[in-house]
Amino acid sequence: MKKIVLIACFSLFSLASFSQTTIAFHQSNLPFIGVNYQFGEKFIPEFRLGTDQYIEDLSAELVANYIFKKADSFEFYGGAGLRVGSFDGIVIPVGLNIYPFDQKNFGFHIDGAPIVGFSDDSLFRGSFGIRYRFAKN
Repeated sequence: MKKIVLIACFSLFSLASFSQTTIAFHQSNLPFIGVNYQFGEKFIPEFRLGTDQYIEDLSAELVANYIFKKADSFEFYGGAGLRVGSFDGIVIPVGLNIYPFDQKNFGFHIDGAPIVGFSDDSLFRGSFGIRYRFAKN
């Protein structure tokens, strides 16, 4: 069921996408998909939707990322946002997007994010995955 939901979301966002929009799948102990739209050269707000084994564990995040370093084949970013759902709190992602191919639409990423819970709980989520940019040709 989890895979069907992720594939459906990925497909729907892919059909509705346009230039500067990116969709990503993050594999971790808390897997999620992300959709973002890049404003200008540095600011990237991203909506992330994740679940664990059951759809009842659905969580949503809204983060504002800023690109600190951008080269032809990579982007280094950091940001902050809110997470609601199975673990509510503030999320502070730091990551690297890598575009190793000549066509810079498809790439990989790694992301680390401490999640500071609104209660006394906190955790660190590390993820890796794939990313696709719907860039102008």
